[in-house]
Amino acid sequence: MKHLAAYLLLGLGGNTSPSAEDIKQVLSSVGIEAEQSRVDSLLKELEGKDINELIKEGTEKLASVPSGGAVAAAPAAAPAAGGAAPAADAPAAKKEEEKEESDEDMGFGLFD
Repeated sequence: MKHLAAYLLLGLGGNTSPSAEDIKQVLSSVGIEAEQSRVDSLLKELEGKDINELIKEGTEKLASVPSGGAVAAAPAAAPAAGGAAPAADAPAAKKEEEKEESDEDMGFGLFD
């Protein structure tokens, strides 16, 4: 990601086709050592492609990805799976209440 970020920063700065040296220089300016194999791989993948078009295509693909649907269905399915789940929570809550009462008996509290 850091190599891609450096490539994108160079693109924003007006360098439409950054070289490996350009990427290394950006990364070294913030104390990061660039990995030659990753820089070469990045440049090979992006060779001859317009970064703005790639971002546009990626955004369109992300728009078709469903998000949040499974989370809404999960809470509704949990009570149907077992009716004993709410009863199991009750003893735990009771133990917490007992613990709080014992703290008060000692004569001090959290904010004293």
